[in-house]
Amino acid sequence: MFLVGLTGGIASGKSTVSSMLRELGCPIIDADDVARKVVEPHSLAYRRIVHHFGPEVLLESGEIDRKKLGQIIFANEEKRRLLNSITHPEIHKAMLKEMVFYFLRGYRYVVLDVPLLFETRRLTQFLNHTVVVYCDPATQLLRLMQRDGLTQEQAEQRVAAQMPLNEKRGLAKHVIENSGSREDTHRQVLRLHTKLEDSMEFLLVRVIAVAATAGLGGILLYAAKMFFS
Repeated sequence: MFLVGLTGGIASGKSTVSSMLRELGCPIIDADDVARKVVEPHSLAYRRIVHHFGPEVLLESGEIDRKKLGQIIFANEEKRRLLNSITHPEIHKAMLKEMVFYFLRGYRYVVLDVPLLFETRRLTQFLNHTVVVYCDPATQLLRLMQRDGLTQEQAEQRVAAQMPLNEKRGLAKHVIENSGSREDTHRQVLRLHTKLEDSMEFLLVRVIAVAATAGLGGILLYAAKMFFS
């Protein structure tokens, strides 16, 4: 099994592409879903968030008010970094458990749906492929305003808080252009899925995993890096 990182920008259509891949039978590990789970009441991340941000970020039910917390961190870079330092280690541990699960089930590849893939760079070293879902800035802004009911100023503030899509585009191995129709996006996703399914990279990864148990992992890992470099 090899790993594919999927990312994009706010309102660029990453969730749409993720859903299309899921419909094609790809196992998806969604960092946003994992992030919601790791901040459930009484978890370690939950307690640290309440400690640093105060009880005002809680709903009456005791759960984290994600909308209120989002307003705080999008307006304050220091607090955004603080929140990331609390949640990201817990998210990565939970994602690792899911990766092992899919590996044991024999999947060829797993998609890691990670909004801040290139911002944090903690996972990129483990990925065989990276995919960015791109749309032009005007389309991104309009979609965000319509989706979340934001003013143009609020939408621009949220877009500015992230790495520019053009920059992410330059870092990715594959780009899904999502400025046009859903049908066009689906055709691109289908081509990408076919290419990944036809790849033989998963065989090498499995050979390394088996060999590691026999003490040959270091040698084969070195050979693998030389082969794919």
